[in-house]
Amino acid sequence: MRIGCHGYPDARTNMKASKLSKAQRAKREQEEEERKLREEEEARIRAEREEQERVERERKQKEVERLELKDLERREAELKELHHLLEENHTAVTKWKTEAVEIAKWERYMRCDGAPDPAVQKEMNTYMSLWRDDPEVNITLVLQQCNLALQLVDELEDLLKDITDPQERQKYQEVLINLQELIHSKHHLATEEILKSASENVSTETGNMQTVIKDDNITLCLWANLNKIPRFKSVSFSEAGLSFELPKQLAVSDIAVRILHTRYDHPSSLARMTHLRTHTPSNRVHPAMQSTQRMHISQSEASLWSRRNSPEPEEIQVSHVQTQMEALDVRDPTSPPEEHTVINPVAQVVDLMEYTPLGGVFYYDAFHLPPQIQYAHGWKFVQVLRTGMQVFSYQAEKSGLDGHEALPCPLVGVSVTLPESVVFLEAPQVARWDAAGKQWRMDGITDVSYDESEGKISFKMDSFQAFALMQKTYANLPFQSWELRPLGQDSALYTVNGAFMNISITIQDNKCMLQSEQEGGLSHLIGKWMSGSDLQRAMVDAGVNIFVNEYTHKYVSSTAKDPLTEHAAYEQMALFSSACAFSWSKWNAKCGAEHLVMQVCEHHDPSPVPKDSWSLYLLGAQRSRKLAITETSEAFSPDHYPGSEFHSTFIHLLQDTMSPDGIAQTRNSHHLFVDTVQSLLCATRPLMYS
Repeated sequence: MRIGCHGYPDARTNMKASKLSKAQRAKREQEEEERKLREEEEARIRAEREEQERVERERKQKEVERLELKDLERREAELKELHHLLEENHTAVTKWKTEAVEIAKWERYMRCDGAPDPAVQKEMNTYMSLWRDDPEVNITLVLQQCNLALQLVDELEDLLKDITDPQERQKYQEVLINLQELIHSKHHLATEEILKSASENVSTETGNMQTVIKDDNITLCLWANLNKIPRFKSVSFSEAGLSFELPKQLAVSDIAVRILHTRYDHPSSLARMTHLRTHTPSNRVHPAMQSTQRMHISQSEASLWSRRNSPEPEEIQVSHVQTQMEALDVRDPTSPPEEHTVINPVAQVVDLMEYTPLGGVFYYDAFHLPPQIQYAHGWKFVQVLRTGMQVFSYQAEKSGLDGHEALPCPLVGVSVTLPESVVFLEAPQVARWDAAGKQWRMDGITDVSYDESEGKISFKMDSFQAFALMQKTYANLPFQSWELRPLGQDSALYTVNGAFMNISITIQDNKCMLQSEQEGGLSHLIGKWMSGSDLQRAMVDAGVNIFVNEYTHKYVSSTAKDPLTEHAAYEQMALFSSACAFSWSKWNAKCGAEHLVMQVCEHHDPSPVPKDSWSLYLLGAQRSRKLAITETSEAFSPDHYPGSEFHSTFIHLLQDTMSPDGIAQTRNSHHLFVDTVQSLLCATRPLMYS
């Protein structure tokens, strides 16, 4: 600022500053005016947009109300038609199964082979008593007898699945356990007979006896220590894929070592019966998934509970009306499942819900070598022991004597080539059988070494014990995706993409055939037709389990869904599986527990479904709708597809866009095909475990 001669500001400077201030004020006023205009314009646009949205909401609400009213008018007719279709199929399937049971009974009667009827306890007790007293110990004949007994074991296990009375169940369980123990005792007696003549079958290379005996159900590996060489370390049964290491203390002892590999698993059966307070076989279908088609007009408590705790989205809320699940009266699956004993993880006891033994059981035993046959003056002398063959007691750590410290002994080692009939999706776990506790345990197993390239596992234990190879039961779950598509009339392909491997099952009438890109371990199953229940058991035994039960959710992450709505979906998918393809949708995990979302399209060609043919459908307990969104949309929305309608049942919704030929094809579906598809869907529950 300029200063005048008397020390005051220059007047010209003040005038210039005043002019600048006025210009700035004018500019500010103009900017303020422009801001107000912009705000007014934005408010106007916002108000117009809000008004448009309000009008659109009202239009949608009126449209939804119109569609809901239209659905209510035809609800009773649609539910009756669905009930009629389900009841018709259920009656036909029940009749067929009853006739099949009668035919099986007649065929058993006509065989006249002397085999007892497992359902008749008196016959079973007589059979076991006579066999127990049978002095036959020839290994060939004993194995033939055991094979017949194993067939009876399978029949008893199937029989137990359908017995609900606790006392009756206990009686059959006792018969089953006694028969399993008798089979094992016969193996024991045949083993003793072979070892009595061990000196007559000496190997020229080692001076010891070594033999392998096989049939369809067992592999018996026997070794008798006749030479007693201190530096002898290991024995290999190459044809059986088994070998064991012999501690130095045993190399100079009169012992025999047996590895009996049974391709069946009786200890696990005993463990389940012992530790499940109410025995529930793992391959039974979830109770919620068992079909019951009876018309029942009263409201189901399960559906009411579901709606109170999980309300529908605002756009889908309506007054309570009878749902398709209530009309079909499906039993409440939310009731407590049969309880099983909680396993203490510290004790490393195997939970047979979490783990499944694969490839059978390996009985690894050491026995005192029985007295050998002696020859003198043309006579053959055999010393008979009243006690029979005695187990050789060996512990890696023996108790000290006279107050001295315990004396450590080497562990016993064994190597196993993984059985060819199973698939291990992960490195197998080893468990030993605790006979006292009647359970499998994972402690006491050390120095485990797994060679994946050779398919061989080696480990050590502190004593000779039975062991098994374990895999997590649900290793292949949850599913990454799934698809059910028709291949023609009464034919479909069900594909599940699991966590480790993909599985495809072809369904034709009431038969199923497994398909997989991985043939190793599955060659005995792939390409072979069998019933759905037989295939399920065979797949579980082979290590490719995709089936679930009422305990699966404790071990596998899942998408929570109302079991009643889920069951209704599987029933109706099965009805239309001859003409419609169904597939996984990512939106199923976003739509809430009370709803299901899947991709569907009509499909008549055996070739894969084109990607642009799919449409999304939302299923609920009260009604179903076709969705406006697609699988590639950015967010989930329950808005219905423009021009589509609501329906109380899934099948009537699908019929709106199906061709007359497609509808006719669904009506011509055979009841056994529909039942097989439904059973497969209920056993895998893809809408929950994917």
